[in-house]
Amino acid sequence: MAIPLLSYGPISQNVRVTGYEIPGEEQPKIYNTENILSPTDMDELIEAAYRQIFFYAFKWDREKFLESQLRNGQLTVRDFIRGLLLSKTFKNSFYEKNSNYRFVEQCVQRVLGRDVYGEREKIAWSIVVATKGLKGFIDELLDTDEYLENFGYDTVPYQRRRILPGRTEGELPFNIKSPRYDDYYRAILGFPQIIWQNEVRTFVPQDKKPKAGDPSGYLDMARSLASSKGNPTPRVSAMNISLDKVPYRK
Repeated sequence: MAIPLLSYGPISQNVRVTGYEIPGEEQPKIYNTENILSPTDMDELIEAAYRQIFFYAFKWDREKFLESQLRNGQLTVRDFIRGLLLSKTFKNSFYEKNSNYRFVEQCVQRVLGRDVYGEREKIAWSIVVATKGLKGFIDELLDTDEYLENFGYDTVPYQRRRILPGRTEGELPFNIKSPRYDDYYRAILGFPQIIWQNEVRTFVPQDKKPKAGDPSGYLDMARSLASSKGNPTPRVSAMNISLDKVPYRK
């Protein structure tokens, strides 16, 4: 018998109020299959889905079969998102490299487009991961009323309410706030690497750099010649040389 999902509530009442947002450059672009007018629009939608789930998809990470089905109308955007979440890349990069709590946090951010409400929500979804596995957790997350009301079957998930009124700066993108590897695995993989620079470099404007033939370009060479030592002192004085040992032609 499966354990039912524990109840959890939002940590703020702001989520209960519909926000009034003015369209602008900082607002996220919404990708929906209902607005597809050309193959280029479909390419942009697929790239947006990869950015939302993987942040960046290399050639090896791409799911060509799922892309083909989406282009031909055999899959909805929601099914395409499910395929990416159950792919080998997502499993190796997120599920196997994080604890259940951190994995739940990353999935909620990428799928529902918001941060987790608190530790209670992490615990509730972590129980689902432990009891139903990865596929059961992804299915329940995509079947929630929150996902269906905000994204439905044809819209790519995005970070909702990133730009909040009354704040000078918005929230950080989820890929920066919650990278795919935690501190433990970043240390094992050897990044980020700290490169120590011994030489202090200064910026010299282009108009102040010496031109070809400028005497200032030879200043270092002149200083090295001036500081160089003279002829070394001979180890044997010329006054102590015996004439018998000097070779000469007879």
